[in-house]
Amino acid sequence: MNIVHVVEPFAAGIATFVKSLTETLSNDRHIVIHGERKPVMSADEVKKSFPKNNVRFIKWHYAQRSINPFKDIFAANELYRIVRTLQKEDAIDAVHLHSSKSGILGRAACKMAGISNIVYTPNGASFLGGKNKIINFIYKQIEKIGNHFGGQVICCSESEYKEYKRIGIEAYYVNNGVNLTMPSIQNEKKDARFRIVTTGRIVEQKNPSLYNSIAAYLDHYQNIEFTWVGDGEAADKNQLTARNIKVTGWLPADEVRDIVAGADVYISTSHYEGLSFSVLEALELQKPVLLTRCIGNQDVIKCGINGDYFNNETEAVTKILQYFNNRSMLKVMGGFSRELCSEQFDQKRNFSTYRNIYAKNIQKMMFDKMQGVNVKIENV
Repeated sequence: MNIVHVVEPFAAGIATFVKSLTETLSNDRHIVIHGERKPVMSADEVKKSFPKNNVRFIKWHYAQRSINPFKDIFAANELYRIVRTLQKEDAIDAVHLHSSKSGILGRAACKMAGISNIVYTPNGASFLGGKNKIINFIYKQIEKIGNHFGGQVICCSESEYKEYKRIGIEAYYVNNGVNLTMPSIQNEKKDARFRIVTTGRIVEQKNPSLYNSIAAYLDHYQNIEFTWVGDGEAADKNQLTARNIKVTGWLPADEVRDIVAGADVYISTSHYEGLSFSVLEALELQKPVLLTRCIGNQDVIKCGINGDYFNNETEAVTKILQYFNNRSMLKVMGGFSRELCSEQFDQKRNFSTYRNIYAKNIQKMMFDKMQGVNVKIENV
């Protein structure tokens, strides 16, 4: 099967999502049409982590993050021309669109090209996280317009799926997952320091201001340290000013795993998520998780068993001090994290579902064509 992926933010979680699909569906051919966000990570760096034998890349030059009607018309036209070229090569069986921008432009381009086997996975819909109600309303209308172009909305978590249903868009969900075949690391503690870690882009969505406030409140505890593995633009990164926060920048995947494995607790201060791969990797590495109670995060905790939610700085600090003073409970909680991950977030099992979705859509299209032929014959 030839699967075309359209990706505007070719970095971080969405790049991980597409990479996971190409790894899981290794017997299929994948064409990744991608934009680039150089301040986050260059496309060349992202490509290095992908399988070499079944993935082809095509640059989507006009793709960009912000809404700009003039530039977006150019981006949609460029995408249409790429898709039409692939059609002529008979290289499209299914199109999978990733992220809100790709969702609207991709469905418009596919509509013009007459492609109907379209799957759209938002991975953190833009209307979930804006602080401005008017902006959120506009994003919702864009989602509804995109939905009229066709395609099947497959959310990456149950809570995200419920939000789409709430605004009147028919959707389904397949949980994100992580590779459970990798050996789980349990780094031995070499000192008495209590380590709290998060990983990912330093952007407004991840709420670095709240992360900084939590760390600053605990600054007088010399044995508690915070680490943010990742990087971001200066405006967001400069919010991390507390003396007990270390920002590592982007690191190789093995080093990231080592840092998370050596932590006591994984924390997320996000305003919203689709379903964070970073959190799932923390579960896989047997870490208790402390998360904001937001879309996406809501799907990965059994409260008090493998972690807890918090709504503000005070609740987060209270939980951290509870863990700090009862460290013996963390290993047990980490065991439950791994168990939950195995039950619900197995990459191979969950992502294999997408191939069934692509194939089922193909079967339906063939059936509809046959029905059309039968109707014509009966009318003769």
